[in-house]
Amino acid sequence: MNVATAVESRIVDTYRQRTQRSAARYQEAVKVLPSGIVHDSRRTWPYGIYVDRALGSRKWDIDGNEYIDYYGGHGSLLLGHQHPQVVAAAQAQLQKGMHFAAAQELELEWARLICEMVPSAERVRFTSSGTEATHLAMRLARAASGKEKIIRFQGNFHGWHDHVAFGNKDHLDGAVTPGVLPEVAAGIVLVRINDMAEVERQLSTRNDIGAVLIEPLGTSSGCVPTSPAVLRELREITRRHGVYLIFDEVVSGFRASPGGLQAALNVIPDLTTLAKVLAGGMPGGAVAGRKEILGWLDFEISAAAKHERISHQGTHNGHAVCAAAGIATLKLIRDTDICARATAMSDALKKGMNEVLEEEGVPWAMYGDYSFFHFFTNPESRPIKPTAFDAHAVPSEWFKTDKRETMLRKVVLGLMNNGVDPKSWRGGLVSAAHTAEDIKLTVDAWRKTLRAMRDEGEFA
Repeated sequence: MNVATAVESRIVDTYRQRTQRSAARYQEAVKVLPSGIVHDSRRTWPYGIYVDRALGSRKWDIDGNEYIDYYGGHGSLLLGHQHPQVVAAAQAQLQKGMHFAAAQELELEWARLICEMVPSAERVRFTSSGTEATHLAMRLARAASGKEKIIRFQGNFHGWHDHVAFGNKDHLDGAVTPGVLPEVAAGIVLVRINDMAEVERQLSTRNDIGAVLIEPLGTSSGCVPTSPAVLRELREITRRHGVYLIFDEVVSGFRASPGGLQAALNVIPDLTTLAKVLAGGMPGGAVAGRKEILGWLDFEISAAAKHERISHQGTHNGHAVCAAAGIATLKLIRDTDICARATAMSDALKKGMNEVLEEEGVPWAMYGDYSFFHFFTNPESRPIKPTAFDAHAVPSEWFKTDKRETMLRKVVLGLMNNGVDPKSWRGGLVSAAHTAEDIKLTVDAWRKTLRAMRDEGEFA
Protein backbone atom coordinates (compact mmCIF):
# COMPACT_ATOMS: atom_id res chain seq x y z
CA MET A 1 0.00 0.00 0.00
CA ASN A 2 1.58 3.25 -1.12
CA VAL A 3 0.52 6.07 1.17
CA ALA A 4 1.91 8.55 -1.34
CA THR A 5 -0.57 7.43 -4.00
CA ALA A 6 -2.39 10.46 -5.38
CA VAL A 7 -6.11 9.93 -5.83
CA GLU A 8 -8.41 12.73 -6.93
CA SER A 9 -11.20 12.15 -4.45
CA ARG A 10 -13.54 14.27 -2.41
CA ILE A 11 -13.85 11.37 0.01
CA VAL A 12 -10.10 11.32 0.64
CA ASP A 13 -9.92 15.12 0.86
CA THR A 14 -12.74 15.17 3.43
CA TYR A 15 -10.98 12.54 5.51
CA ARG A 16 -7.75 14.54 5.49
CA GLN A 17 -9.55 17.72 6.49
CA ARG A 18 -11.31 15.98 9.41
CA THR A 19 -8.19 14.26 10.77
CA GLN A 20 -5.36 16.78 10.62
CA ARG A 21 -4.04 16.06 14.11
CA SER A 22 -4.03 12.32 13.39
CA ALA A 23 -2.11 13.03 10.19
CA ALA A 24 0.51 14.95 12.17
CA ARG A 25 0.86 12.11 14.71
CA TYR A 26 1.25 9.63 11.86
CA GLN A 27 4.14 11.66 10.43
CA GLU A 28 5.80 11.49 13.83
CA ALA A 29 5.07 7.78 14.23
CA VAL A 30 6.78 6.67 11.01
CA LYS A 31 10.04 7.98 12.47
CA VAL A 32 9.97 5.49 15.36
CA LEU A 33 7.53 2.70 14.37
CA PRO A 34 7.72 0.58 11.19
CA SER A 35 5.05 2.09 8.91
CA GLY A 36 3.94 4.12 11.93
CA ILE A 37 1.86 1.28 13.39
CA VAL A 38 2.04 -1.50 16.00
CA HIS A 39 -0.37 -4.00 14.38
CA ASP A 40 -0.57 -4.86 10.67
CA SER A 41 -4.36 -4.64 10.49
CA ARG A 42 -4.30 -1.03 11.67
CA ARG A 43 -2.69 -0.08 8.38
CA THR A 44 -5.08 2.50 6.91
CA TRP A 45 -4.63 4.55 3.76
CA PRO A 46 -3.61 7.38 3.76
CA TYR A 47 -3.17 7.04 7.57
CA GLY A 48 -5.21 5.88 10.52
CA ILE A 49 -6.98 7.89 13.19
CA TYR A 50 -5.49 8.39 16.64
CA VAL A 51 -8.12 7.70 19.29
CA ASP A 52 -8.40 9.75 22.47
CA ARG A 53 -11.19 7.94 24.38
CA ALA A 54 -14.07 5.51 24.05
CA LEU A 55 -17.31 4.63 25.82
CA GLY A 56 -19.98 2.07 25.04
CA SER A 57 -20.37 1.79 21.27
CA ARG A 58 -18.52 5.04 20.51
CA LYS A 59 -14.99 6.37 20.32
CA TRP A 60 -13.51 9.82 19.70
CA ASP A 61 -10.30 10.68 17.88
CA ILE A 62 -7.84 13.41 18.82
CA ASP A 63 -9.44 15.71 16.24
CA GLY A 64 -12.72 15.49 18.14
CA ASN A 65 -14.55 13.27 15.63
CA GLU A 66 -17.04 10.78 17.05
CA TYR A 67 -17.40 7.28 15.58
CA ILE A 68 -19.73 4.34 16.06
CA ASP A 69 -17.12 1.67 16.62
CA TYR A 70 -17.30 -1.69 14.86
CA TYR A 71 -13.66 -2.56 15.42
CA GLY A 72 -14.36 -3.44 19.04
CA GLY A 73 -10.81 -3.82 20.29
CA HIS A 74 -10.04 -6.34 17.53
CA GLY A 75 -13.12 -8.27 18.67
CA SER A 76 -12.37 -8.32 22.39
CA LEU A 77 -15.00 -5.80 23.49
CA LEU A 78 -18.26 -7.75 23.21
CA LEU A 79 -19.59 -5.63 26.09
CA GLY A 80 -18.51 -2.37 24.46
CA HIS A 81 -15.94 0.12 25.70
CA GLN A 82 -15.49 0.76 29.41
CA HIS A 83 -18.26 -1.46 30.74
CA PRO A 84 -18.63 -0.22 34.34
CA GLN A 85 -18.47 -3.66 35.98
CA VAL A 86 -15.36 -4.64 34.05
CA VAL A 87 -13.65 -1.31 34.75
CA ALA A 88 -14.53 -1.56 38.46
CA ALA A 89 -13.11 -5.08 38.68
CA ALA A 90 -9.84 -4.07 37.02
CA GLN A 91 -9.50 -0.94 39.15
CA ALA A 92 -10.14 -2.88 42.34
CA GLN A 93 -7.38 -5.32 41.48
CA LEU A 94 -5.00 -2.50 40.54
CA GLN A 95 -5.39 -1.19 44.08
CA LYS A 96 -4.32 -4.59 45.45
CA GLY A 97 -1.46 -5.27 43.05
CA MET A 98 -0.70 -6.00 39.42
CA HIS A 99 1.77 -8.87 39.51
CA PHE A 100 2.66 -11.14 42.41
CA ALA A 101 4.79 -13.81 40.68
CA ALA A 102 2.73 -16.27 42.69
CA ALA A 103 -0.57 -18.09 42.45
CA GLN A 104 -3.62 -15.95 43.18
CA GLU A 105 -7.28 -16.80 43.60
CA LEU A 106 -8.41 -14.91 40.50
CA GLU A 107 -6.65 -17.31 38.14
CA LEU A 108 -8.52 -20.20 39.77
CA GLU A 109 -11.90 -18.46 39.45
CA TRP A 110 -11.16 -17.52 35.83
CA ALA A 111 -10.23 -21.09 34.93
CA ARG A 112 -13.33 -22.49 36.64
CA LEU A 113 -15.54 -20.16 34.62
CA ILE A 114 -13.93 -21.34 31.37
CA CYS A 115 -14.42 -24.99 32.35
CA GLU A 116 -18.04 -24.27 33.27
CA MET A 117 -18.85 -22.40 30.04
CA VAL A 118 -16.78 -24.05 27.29
CA PRO A 119 -17.81 -27.68 26.54
CA SER A 120 -14.31 -28.89 25.57
CA ALA A 121 -12.60 -27.39 28.62
CA GLU A 122 -11.59 -30.00 31.19
CA ARG A 123 -8.33 -28.21 31.96
CA VAL A 124 -7.04 -24.71 31.14
CA ARG A 125 -3.61 -23.15 30.65
CA PHE A 126 -3.40 -19.37 30.40
CA THR A 127 -1.25 -17.47 27.93
CA SER A 128 -0.91 -13.76 27.18
CA SER A 129 -2.43 -13.75 23.69
CA GLY A 130 -4.25 -15.74 21.04
CA THR A 131 -1.03 -16.26 19.10
CA GLU A 132 0.57 -17.87 22.13
CA ALA A 133 -2.53 -20.01 22.62
CA THR A 134 -2.44 -21.48 19.12
CA HIS A 135 1.30 -22.03 19.42
CA LEU A 136 0.89 -23.96 22.66
CA ALA A 137 -2.11 -25.92 21.35
CA MET A 138 -0.10 -27.13 18.37
CA ARG A 139 2.78 -28.17 20.61
CA LEU A 140 0.43 -30.05 22.91
CA ALA A 141 -1.23 -31.82 19.98
CA ARG A 142 2.11 -32.91 18.55
CA ALA A 143 3.34 -34.20 21.88
CA ALA A 144 0.14 -36.02 22.83
CA SER A 145 -0.30 -37.60 19.40
CA GLY A 146 3.36 -38.39 18.83
CA LYS A 147 2.94 -37.05 15.29
CA GLU A 148 4.68 -34.03 13.84
CA LYS A 149 2.35 -32.61 11.19
CA ILE A 150 -0.78 -30.49 11.55
CA ILE A 151 -3.41 -29.73 8.94
CA ARG A 152 -4.41 -26.08 8.54
CA PHE A 153 -6.83 -24.47 6.10
CA GLN A 154 -5.80 -21.88 3.54
CA GLY A 155 -6.85 -18.40 4.61
CA ASN A 156 -7.52 -19.26 8.25
CA PHE A 157 -5.72 -16.89 10.62
CA HIS A 158 -4.15 -18.23 13.80
CA GLY A 159 -1.71 -15.49 14.83
CA TRP A 160 1.85 -14.68 13.82
CA HIS A 161 4.12 -17.41 15.21
CA ASP A 162 6.27 -19.39 12.78
CA HIS A 163 3.87 -22.34 12.35
CA VAL A 164 1.02 -20.11 11.14
CA ALA A 165 2.85 -17.16 9.55
CA PHE A 166 2.10 -18.36 6.02
CA GLY A 167 -0.93 -19.70 4.22
CA ASN A 168 -3.43 -17.07 5.35
CA LYS A 169 -3.17 -13.92 3.22
CA ASP A 170 -0.47 -15.26 0.95
CA HIS A 171 1.93 -18.19 0.54
CA LEU A 172 -1.12 -20.43 0.17
CA ASP A 173 1.11 -23.10 -1.30
CA GLY A 174 2.90 -23.45 2.03
CA ALA A 175 6.04 -21.61 0.97
CA VAL A 176 7.80 -19.91 3.86
CA THR A 177 7.63 -16.22 4.66
CA PRO A 178 10.81 -14.29 5.51
CA GLY A 179 12.38 -15.47 8.75
CA VAL A 180 10.48 -18.77 8.94
CA LEU A 181 12.55 -21.94 8.70
CA PRO A 182 11.60 -24.34 5.89
CA GLU A 183 11.75 -27.15 8.44
CA VAL A 184 9.02 -25.45 10.46
CA ALA A 185 6.81 -24.88 7.43
CA ALA A 186 7.24 -28.53 6.47
CA GLY A 187 5.33 -29.47 9.62
CA ILE A 188 2.15 -27.95 8.20
CA VAL A 189 -0.18 -29.48 5.62
CA LEU A 190 -2.29 -26.76 3.99
CA VAL A 191 -5.73 -27.70 2.66
CA ARG A 192 -8.28 -25.57 0.82
CA ILE A 193 -10.94 -24.18 3.11
CA ASN A 194 -13.95 -26.48 3.60
CA ASP A 195 -12.34 -29.27 1.52
CA MET A 196 -13.29 -32.24 3.67
CA ALA A 197 -12.54 -34.69 0.86
CA GLU A 198 -8.91 -33.58 0.96
CA VAL A 199 -8.81 -33.85 4.76
CA GLU A 200 -10.14 -37.40 4.42
CA ARG A 201 -7.56 -38.18 1.74
CA GLN A 202 -4.69 -36.83 3.82
CA LEU A 203 -5.69 -38.74 6.93
CA SER A 204 -6.32 -41.94 4.97
CA THR A 205 -2.96 -41.95 3.15
CA ARG A 206 -0.48 -40.85 5.80
CA ASN A 207 0.12 -41.52 9.49
CA ASP A 208 2.13 -38.46 10.52
CA ILE A 209 -0.75 -36.00 11.14
CA GLY A 210 -1.50 -35.33 14.78
CA ALA A 211 -4.19 -32.64 14.57
CA VAL A 212 -6.37 -30.44 12.42
CA LEU A 213 -6.52 -26.74 13.32
CA ILE A 214 -9.43 -24.62 12.11
CA GLU A 215 -11.15 -21.27 12.55
CA PRO A 216 -14.60 -22.81 13.01
CA LEU A 217 -16.48 -19.79 11.67
CA GLY A 218 -14.31 -19.78 8.55
CA THR A 219 -11.51 -17.59 7.25
CA SER A 220 -11.10 -14.38 9.27
CA SER A 221 -14.15 -14.95 11.45
CA GLY A 222 -16.34 -16.02 8.56
CA CYS A 223 -15.25 -13.78 5.68
CA VAL A 224 -15.10 -17.08 3.83
CA PRO A 225 -17.67 -19.01 5.86
CA THR A 226 -17.47 -22.58 7.11
CA SER A 227 -20.85 -24.19 7.61
CA PRO A 228 -22.00 -26.22 10.63
CA ALA A 229 -22.31 -29.23 8.31
CA VAL A 230 -18.62 -28.96 7.38
CA LEU A 231 -17.62 -28.77 11.05
CA ARG A 232 -19.69 -31.81 11.90
CA GLU A 233 -18.10 -33.73 9.04
CA LEU A 234 -14.63 -32.62 10.15
CA ARG A 235 -15.33 -33.79 13.71
CA GLU A 236 -16.47 -37.18 12.40
CA ILE A 237 -13.41 -37.55 10.13
CA THR A 238 -10.89 -36.63 12.83
CA ARG A 239 -12.57 -38.85 15.41
CA ARG A 240 -12.61 -41.82 13.00
CA HIS A 241 -8.89 -41.40 12.23
CA GLY A 242 -7.89 -40.75 15.86
CA VAL A 243 -6.63 -37.24 15.07
CA TYR A 244 -7.08 -34.29 17.43
CA LEU A 245 -9.36 -31.43 16.39
CA ILE A 246 -8.38 -27.92 17.50
CA PHE A 247 -10.92 -25.09 17.32
CA ASP A 248 -9.35 -21.65 17.19
CA GLU A 249 -12.07 -19.74 19.03
CA VAL A 250 -9.88 -16.75 19.79
CA VAL A 251 -12.52 -14.54 18.14
CA SER A 252 -15.70 -16.65 18.30
CA GLY A 253 -15.19 -17.82 21.88
CA PHE A 254 -17.78 -16.31 24.27
CA ARG A 255 -19.16 -14.29 21.31
CA ALA A 256 -21.08 -16.80 19.20
CA SER A 257 -22.60 -18.02 22.47
CA PRO A 258 -21.50 -18.06 26.13
CA GLY A 259 -19.74 -21.36 25.35
CA GLY A 260 -18.42 -20.29 21.97
CA LEU A 261 -19.29 -21.69 18.55
CA GLN A 262 -18.74 -25.25 19.77
CA ALA A 263 -21.55 -24.85 22.29
CA ALA A 264 -23.84 -23.15 19.78
CA LEU A 265 -23.41 -26.02 17.29
CA ASN A 266 -22.69 -28.87 19.73
CA VAL A 267 -19.52 -29.76 17.84
CA ILE A 268 -16.90 -30.38 20.50
CA PRO A 269 -13.16 -30.28 19.65
CA ASP A 270 -10.32 -31.82 21.63
CA LEU A 271 -8.55 -28.50 22.18
CA THR A 272 -9.77 -24.91 22.05
CA THR A 273 -7.77 -21.69 21.86
CA LEU A 274 -9.24 -18.57 23.44
CA ALA A 275 -8.38 -14.86 23.79
CA LYS A 276 -10.02 -11.47 23.08
CA VAL A 277 -13.42 -11.61 24.86
CA LEU A 278 -11.81 -13.98 27.37
CA ALA A 279 -10.00 -11.10 29.09
CA GLY A 280 -12.61 -8.38 28.57
CA GLY A 281 -10.36 -6.12 26.52
CA MET A 282 -7.20 -6.79 28.52
CA PRO A 283 -4.36 -9.02 27.27
CA GLY A 284 -5.03 -12.69 27.84
CA GLY A 285 -5.36 -16.05 26.13
CA ALA A 286 -5.80 -19.68 27.02
CA VAL A 287 -5.69 -23.25 25.77
CA ALA A 288 -8.54 -25.40 27.04
CA GLY A 289 -9.26 -29.02 26.37
CA ARG A 290 -9.10 -32.64 27.38
CA LYS A 291 -7.38 -33.48 30.65
CA GLU A 292 -5.03 -36.03 29.10
CA ILE A 293 -3.76 -33.54 26.51
CA LEU A 294 -3.27 -30.68 28.96
CA GLY A 295 -1.63 -33.29 31.21
CA TRP A 296 1.53 -32.92 29.13
CA LEU A 297 2.02 -29.63 31.03
CA ASP A 298 1.42 -31.31 34.39
CA PHE A 299 4.45 -32.27 36.51
CA GLU A 300 2.79 -35.17 38.31
CA ILE A 301 0.90 -36.59 35.34
CA SER A 302 3.96 -36.46 33.12
CA ALA A 303 6.11 -38.11 35.77
CA ALA A 304 3.55 -40.88 36.32
CA ALA A 305 3.30 -41.46 32.55
CA LYS A 306 7.11 -41.53 32.33
CA HIS A 307 7.32 -39.03 29.47
CA GLU A 308 9.06 -35.68 29.25
CA ARG A 309 6.82 -32.81 30.29
CA ILE A 310 6.16 -29.83 28.03
CA SER A 311 7.76 -26.79 29.63
CA HIS A 312 5.66 -23.63 29.44
CA GLN A 313 6.38 -20.23 30.98
CA GLY A 314 4.91 -16.77 30.50
CA THR A 315 5.48 -13.74 32.71
CA HIS A 316 1.92 -12.50 32.32
CA ASN A 317 0.01 -15.80 32.16
CA GLY A 318 -3.15 -15.35 34.23
CA HIS A 319 -2.20 -11.74 35.02
CA ALA A 320 -4.23 -10.55 38.01
CA VAL A 321 -5.72 -7.43 36.41
CA CYS A 322 -6.55 -9.32 33.20
CA ALA A 323 -8.11 -12.09 35.25
CA ALA A 324 -10.26 -9.59 37.15
CA ALA A 325 -11.52 -8.03 33.91
CA GLY A 326 -12.01 -11.47 32.37
CA ILE A 327 -14.00 -12.82 35.31
CA ALA A 328 -16.34 -9.82 35.30
CA THR A 329 -16.82 -10.17 31.54
CA LEU A 330 -17.48 -13.91 31.55
CA LYS A 331 -19.96 -13.66 34.41
CA LEU A 332 -21.95 -11.03 32.53
CA ILE A 333 -21.92 -13.20 29.40
CA ARG A 334 -22.94 -16.29 31.38
CA ASP A 335 -25.71 -14.60 33.34
CA THR A 336 -27.27 -12.26 30.77
CA ASP A 337 -28.37 -12.23 27.12
CA ILE A 338 -25.31 -10.30 25.92
CA CYS A 339 -24.43 -12.71 23.09
CA ALA A 340 -28.01 -12.75 21.81
CA ARG A 341 -28.27 -8.96 21.96
CA ALA A 342 -25.09 -8.46 19.97
CA THR A 343 -26.26 -10.98 17.37
CA ALA A 344 -29.66 -9.28 17.11
CA MET A 345 -28.06 -5.87 16.54
CA SER A 346 -25.77 -7.37 13.93
CA ASP A 347 -28.71 -8.98 12.13
CA ALA A 348 -30.53 -5.63 12.10
CA LEU A 349 -27.44 -3.89 10.74
CA LYS A 350 -26.92 -6.40 7.92
CA LYS A 351 -30.62 -6.23 7.01
CA GLY A 352 -30.59 -2.44 6.85
CA MET A 353 -27.37 -2.24 4.86
CA ASN A 354 -28.60 -4.85 2.37
CA GLU A 355 -31.82 -2.93 1.87
CA VAL A 356 -29.78 0.19 1.09
CA LEU A 357 -27.68 -1.78 -1.41
CA GLU A 358 -30.82 -2.80 -3.24
CA GLU A 359 -32.32 0.68 -3.15
CA GLU A 360 -29.10 2.20 -4.47
CA GLY A 361 -28.62 -0.48 -7.11
CA VAL A 362 -25.23 -1.64 -5.85
CA PRO A 363 -24.71 -5.39 -6.45
CA TRP A 364 -22.96 -6.11 -3.17
CA ALA A 365 -24.19 -7.86 -0.03
CA MET A 366 -23.68 -7.87 3.71
CA TYR A 367 -23.37 -11.25 5.41
CA GLY A 368 -21.92 -12.91 8.51
CA ASP A 369 -22.93 -15.15 11.40
CA TYR A 370 -23.66 -14.10 14.96
CA SER A 371 -22.31 -10.61 15.75
CA PHE A 372 -19.97 -10.48 12.74
CA PHE A 373 -20.67 -8.62 9.52
CA HIS A 374 -18.74 -8.74 6.26
CA PHE A 375 -18.84 -6.90 2.95
CA PHE A 376 -19.29 -9.01 -0.17
CA THR A 377 -18.09 -6.64 -2.88
CA ASN A 378 -18.90 -9.07 -5.69
CA PRO A 379 -15.65 -8.61 -7.67
CA GLU A 380 -16.92 -10.84 -10.50
CA SER A 381 -20.17 -8.82 -10.79
CA ARG A 382 -22.36 -11.88 -10.35
CA PRO A 383 -26.13 -11.34 -10.39
CA ILE A 384 -27.20 -11.30 -6.74
CA LYS A 385 -30.02 -9.88 -4.63
CA PRO A 386 -28.48 -8.36 -1.48
CA THR A 387 -31.44 -9.05 0.82
CA ALA A 388 -31.55 -12.72 -0.26
CA PHE A 389 -27.80 -13.39 -0.29
CA ASP A 390 -26.82 -16.59 1.55
CA ALA A 391 -23.06 -16.82 2.03
CA HIS A 392 -23.29 -20.48 3.02
CA ALA A 393 -25.04 -21.39 -0.24
CA VAL A 394 -22.38 -20.13 -2.66
CA PRO A 395 -18.93 -21.57 -3.46
CA SER A 396 -15.96 -20.44 -1.38
CA GLU A 397 -14.34 -19.15 -4.57
CA TRP A 398 -16.86 -16.30 -4.63
CA PHE A 399 -15.06 -14.72 -1.69
CA LYS A 400 -11.64 -14.34 -3.26
CA THR A 401 -9.83 -11.10 -2.50
CA ASP A 402 -11.16 -8.05 -4.31
CA LYS A 403 -8.27 -6.33 -6.11
CA ARG A 404 -10.03 -2.95 -6.44
CA GLU A 405 -7.83 -1.46 -3.74
CA THR A 406 -8.56 2.23 -4.30
CA MET A 407 -12.29 1.62 -4.24
CA LEU A 408 -12.13 -0.49 -1.09
CA ARG A 409 -10.00 2.07 0.74
CA LYS A 410 -12.50 4.78 -0.12
CA VAL A 411 -15.34 2.69 1.30
CA VAL A 412 -13.60 2.75 4.69
CA LEU A 413 -12.83 6.47 4.52
CA GLY A 414 -16.37 7.23 3.36
CA LEU A 415 -17.83 5.45 6.37
CA MET A 416 -15.40 7.20 8.71
CA ASN A 417 -16.30 10.57 7.21
CA ASN A 418 -19.86 9.75 8.21
CA GLY A 419 -19.02 8.72 11.76
CA VAL A 420 -18.62 4.94 11.43
CA ASP A 421 -15.36 3.04 12.07
CA PRO A 422 -15.42 -0.46 10.54
CA LYS A 423 -12.80 -3.11 11.15
CA SER A 424 -11.72 -2.60 7.54
CA TRP A 425 -13.27 -2.96 4.12
CA ARG A 426 -13.86 -6.59 5.12
CA GLY A 427 -16.49 -5.70 7.75
CA GLY A 428 -16.63 -5.43 11.52
CA LEU A 429 -18.04 -6.67 14.82
CA VAL A 430 -21.13 -5.62 16.74
CA SER A 431 -21.21 -5.41 20.53
CA ALA A 432 -23.98 -5.64 23.07
CA ALA A 433 -23.49 -1.90 23.63
CA HIS A 434 -24.72 -1.02 20.13
CA THR A 435 -28.24 0.35 20.07
CA ALA A 436 -31.06 0.64 17.56
CA GLU A 437 -30.06 4.28 17.14
CA ASP A 438 -26.48 3.21 16.31
CA ILE A 439 -27.83 0.85 13.67
CA LYS A 440 -30.04 3.56 12.16
CA LEU A 441 -27.13 6.02 11.99
CA THR A 442 -24.83 3.39 10.51
CA VAL A 443 -27.32 2.48 7.78
CA ASP A 444 -27.65 6.17 6.96
CA ALA A 445 -23.85 6.53 6.84
CA TRP A 446 -23.73 3.52 4.52
CA ARG A 447 -26.17 5.16 2.12
CA LYS A 448 -24.22 8.43 2.14
CA THR A 449 -20.97 6.54 1.52
CA LEU A 450 -22.38 4.61 -1.44
CA ARG A 451 -23.69 7.81 -2.97
CA ALA A 452 -20.33 9.52 -2.50
CA MET A 453 -18.68 6.54 -4.16
CA ARG A 454 -21.06 6.75 -7.10
CA ASP A 455 -20.34 10.48 -7.46
CA GLU A 456 -16.69 9.51 -7.91
CA GLY A 457 -17.51 6.99 -10.63
CA GLU A 458 -16.98 3.84 -8.59
CA PHE A 459 -20.32 2.30 -9.62
CA ALA A 460 -21.88 2.15 -13.06
